[in-house]
Amino acid sequence: MSSHRLSKKGRYIAWATTGVVVTAGAGIAAQTSMAATVWPAQKTYTGRAFDTCTAPSLAAMKAWNTKFYGAAAVYIGGKNRGCAQPNLTKSWVKSVNSTGWKLIPLYVGAQPPCQKSANPERFTASTAASVGASNARDAVAKASALGMKAGSPIYLNMESYDITDKACNDATLTYVRSFTKTLRNATYRGGLYGFSSSSAKAVATAPNKTDLPGNLWYALWDKKNTTTTDWPWNPAQYTNHSRGHQYMVNSRETRGGYTITVDRNAWDAPVAIIG
Repeated sequence: MSSHRLSKKGRYIAWATTGVVVTAGAGIAAQTSMAATVWPAQKTYTGRAFDTCTAPSLAAMKAWNTKFYGAAAVYIGGKNRGCAQPNLTKSWVKSVNSTGWKLIPLYVGAQPPCQKSANPERFTASTAASVGASNARDAVAKASALGMKAGSPIYLNMESYDITDKACNDATLTYVRSFTKTLRNATYRGGLYGFSSSSAKAVATAPNKTDLPGNLWYALWDKKNTTTTDWPWNPAQYTNHSRGHQYMVNSRETRGGYTITVDRNAWDAPVAIIG
């Protein structure tokens, strides 16, 4: 996996409201199906995006604004976030947005009990729902403080785990559902970053789609800049601007005199609404 995704202790080899139902097609309608709530229109970006753990300086973001990338993922919070964020402020978000960048909020929440890593925060089968709700409330507070308005997506970072461990997988889906439902109750769109071989697969193939996120960002490091030709699951799933694909990791790149190690993503999904 990317070397920067979790805390140092958590790095390991990973490759090997109410009543909302996300249907197989997912998409915008499923992300906003909540009674008595007027949702802001989804802000969609389609093109290349990068993610790197520490948000680059404003000068670096201006130098990198060459139109090769049009969006950047930023790690807005979570106890398992593996880096400091000296640059990530409301002022930085506003300035970066004004130069034309789109931003993708990413939250590194609690991780599964069976995951083979040493993360500061985990959930258990008995705490999955409560921790999911608590993490989501924190994620909304962090996003809002950065000027990312209601209607924005928040992508939950779920690292690789053994999805054949039924008890662990059930607990993880409980956590994801609680996180997503709580986001929706606050009028934020739910998303999940995960691996095509494990955490994203668990969401995409879950028979019960109730309260699962409406956007799926899958890690499949095949170096293919696409969200369609290598989509691993039913092609009717997550249509209508609801997919991201992390297709390359740890790419050291220099633009305008600034060198940053990034992960590359093909993007066709919602991004933050800044205001």
